[in-house]
Amino acid sequence: MKDNTVEISEINALLGNKPRKAYIRSFGCQLNVSDGEKIKGLLKKMGYGFTEDEHEADLIILNTCAVRESAEDRVFGIVGSMKKLKELRPSLIIGIAGCMTAQSHIADKIKKSYPQVDLVLGTSAISALPRLLLEAVKGAKFSADISEYDDFSEVAEQVRDSSYKASVPIMFGCNNFCTYCIVPYVRGRERSRRPEDIIEEVRQLAAQGYKEIMLLGQNVNSYGNDLDGKCSFPQLLRELNKIEGDFWIRFMSSHPKDASKELIDAIFDCEKVAKHLHLPVQSGSSDVLHRMNRRYTIDKYLGIVDMIRSRDPDFSLTTDIIVGFPDETDEEFRATLDVIKNVKYDNIYSFIYSKRTGTKAAEMPDGTSDEEKGQRMRELLEVQRQVSTEHYKRFIGRTMRVLADGTSKKKKGWLTGKSSEFIIVEFEGDSSLIGQFVDVEITDAMNWAVTGHIKKGTI
Repeated sequence: MKDNTVEISEINALLGNKPRKAYIRSFGCQLNVSDGEKIKGLLKKMGYGFTEDEHEADLIILNTCAVRESAEDRVFGIVGSMKKLKELRPSLIIGIAGCMTAQSHIADKIKKSYPQVDLVLGTSAISALPRLLLEAVKGAKFSADISEYDDFSEVAEQVRDSSYKASVPIMFGCNNFCTYCIVPYVRGRERSRRPEDIIEEVRQLAAQGYKEIMLLGQNVNSYGNDLDGKCSFPQLLRELNKIEGDFWIRFMSSHPKDASKELIDAIFDCEKVAKHLHLPVQSGSSDVLHRMNRRYTIDKYLGIVDMIRSRDPDFSLTTDIIVGFPDETDEEFRATLDVIKNVKYDNIYSFIYSKRTGTKAAEMPDGTSDEEKGQRMRELLEVQRQVSTEHYKRFIGRTMRVLADGTSKKKKGWLTGKSSEFIIVEFEGDSSLIGQFVDVEITDAMNWAVTGHIKKGTI
């Protein structure tokens, strides 16, 4: 971890005791959200409080996502609108961080076209923030650092957005190079954190009363491949499971090519590991999977599902699906629908393919119209709606352990939460239960959630 004590002290000396606020907005995946929490931890050391209103902020940092070009366009639109804020308050400091800025051409574009931006830092340069901010406070017109440092993962202080759910990155980067994905180019190669550091972080979180700990990585299943056999992901799960405390362990994202029997055994053997697996299939066609460079066939994928369902026929699975990958035929799309019907996912996260400059898929010919892709998406969502409507009925009559995490938007006096199976559960209850585990007897099922009542005698 980079020592930035000198820069932090100098910033505090320059700014004095004057109250100052930062507005931090993170876009995209949970890894980005975790990075945003680390940024907040550094800023707290520099005397900043936080605000949800950009108009009252002394510092604005947009922590960006680069998965889709539309996400970049959205950020540029927001940055453009901040020109007026800068004109009204010249002392306002504006920074851009995250995956977008890890691309050198984007950093150059920001410098040339958005003079209201004071600083830019890449995904692995978070520890450079105090230095860049110090330069901005001293009057520098533009400062940037998009270098690839060792990841700023062992930050001493982190401002977490929740008091009962915490994300813990266990690795950074990706070696898979799926042809549609920009992540390996903006987050670099896979680097695993030391298992002892992860174990200690989770132990501290458990001692602080956190109820759900999400292990994060672009491909958590490949954790430890760069540790010379010191610790694999299934071994890490078993070690974390030994930590005292009443909490769940979740993880994402998993890659099917690395979903081993050892991993499945660990999920079933470890009582703290949630009984749910997010296993992105992306397509039901092996030909499409080959064009995607996913490095598994649909038969191998279904073999993993069979291995899981042989242990528990009702085990909860969710997935990601891309509709309309370049030159996807109707037959290939129908194969995806067959997989949905066969596997019976509890939920799917589906996307119409979006061309991403800099990836191999962006250079592939694509004769499928946007209209046809839209029709396929509507059909896919309807098939999944039918599957989940029927599949969710299996929970009726069961008692599910639920982590309450908010109030229902539709029913006054009701709460919402998720079960170990990652199923949305709604039930009547007081808001004082938010952040706690409750046992809920399930009485009804819909296509997106189940409902019930708190089991008598459990509170």
